[in-house]
Formats: sequence, C-alpha cells, structure tokens
Amino acid sequence: MAMAMAIGLQPSSCFLQTSGLKSTAPIGLRSSQLVVRFPKSKLLRVRAAANVEASTSKAGANKDIVPDTEISITKTSFGTIGLTVGLGLLSYGFGAYFTFLPGSEWSALMLTYGFPLAIIGMALKYAELKPVPCITYADAYALRESQATPILQQVRSDVTRFRYGDEQHLEEALKRIFRYGLQGGIQRRNAPTLTSIREEVQDGFYTLVLLFEAKALKLADFESRQAKFTSFFGPGVTAKISAAGADTYEVALVADKGQQASAPPPPSS
Repeated sequence: MAMAMAIGLQPSSCFLQTSGLKSTAPIGLRSSQLVVRFPKSKLLRVRAAANVEASTSKAGANKDIVPDTEISITKTSFGTIGLTVGLGLLSYGFGAYFTFLPGSEWSALMLTYGFPLAIIGMALKYAELKPVPCITYADAYALRESQATPILQQVRSDVTRFRYGDEQHLEEALKRIFRYGLQGGIQRRNAPTLTSIREEVQDGFYTLVLLFEAKALKLADFESRQAKFTSFFGPGVTAKISAAGADTYEVALVADKGQQASAPPPPSS
C-alpha cells in the first residue's frame, strides 16, 4: 500500500520516451495532460506518401484504360500448347506402358502422337516471338474504327500476337528505315527493339505510339529518319519523334490524314 501511495504521489516524475516518440509532458492521472510530438522527418515522409497516392489516383482518373478482351487464336502460344499436350501424352503413355497407370492398350498410340507433338512444340517455342504490351485509352478506342488507317490497324494487330521465325517485331520496317549495313545506315546489332505500344489521342487524332529501346542510338538518329517513318507507315499518317527516357524513344504515328506537317529535326550541335 505504501508503494502504491508513493507512486501515486509522484506522477510528474514519469515521462514518455519511446523510439520515434518524444514528449516532455508528464503523464498525469488524466489523459488530457498527455502531449505527444512526432519528429519532423516522419511527418515529412507521411506527407510525401500521401501526395504520391493522390497524384496517382488523379492521373488514373484523367485517362481510363480499356482492357484487352479480344479473343483470338493468334494471341495463343502454339508452342506452349504443343509442348503441354505432347509431354502429357508421353508421360501418360510411358506410365500406361509400364502398368503404372491404366490404359495399357492405348500406350502405343499415346507415345506415337505424343513424341512428335512435343518436338513440334519445342521447335515453335524456340522460334516464338512474344507479343508486346499494349495500352489503350478510352478516347483512342472510341476513335480507332473511324480514324485509324488500315496500316496502323495492321501494325497493332501484328505486334500484339505471337509470331514465329521473326527475330523482332517490325523487322522489315526497321530494316528499310535504318538501312542495316548500308551506307548512311546502322549496324544490325544496334537496331532498336520495340518494347510496347500505346493508343492515345493527340490533337484530336487517333495516335499509335511505338516505344523503342535503343542503347546504341541517340535521339538524332530517330529524328533524322522522321520522314521515313511517315512515308513507311503512311499515307494519312504523320510521325513524331520524342525521347521517353534513358535509351528509350517514342515514335508517335498520328492519323491526321496528312494535315500536320512533320517538324524538321533540330540542327545537331
């Protein structure tokens, strides 16, 4: 009892000291006497995180992305299908042949069809070129049917499906535009690689944006071929070149029916 009275008589000698929380106010008998002060660094971190979340939600509200719900057999990997079915038939066929699984009378048939299917699947998987990601905004989706040229629609369809035997997407177009191994061209090993595409609206026109990665090229290498991009993906298209980041460049193909003139590249310093 004496110890309890001693503790109760000296509330002002107790202070709140925890990691990250400091207070110089004593802990009294009433909670209103407790004052907690947070360090300024923690307040700044919390405020910055809140600002990032707010800006992200605001940016997402400005442009709605249309999900890709198109069902097409060209968006299916034939290599994966052949390899899965072939290995499945081989596994079950061997199991049935050695009586580990039922159906021994069908084991020969499973082995006969499973082996070539697995070989074909592996060959297709080796020669497979995966589709690139595509971001479609709602306003561009609404204008696609009315403004997108047949060439732009074909480009979008070609790069968003599985291809076989090609080293990269738009291989023929890039070969003609950058003139691999020819005078005034670039080396094939320095060729840009298409990483993604984007459908958006620029100046009220449907635009297909091609995003390339080219570590050995500069912005001037793309700007000097701006007219070639316009000519190859035309008619009715104007190409606009811009840098999207480190070693990444955007080629915006605007379906303006030739109304916008391509701006000449700035002189190289």
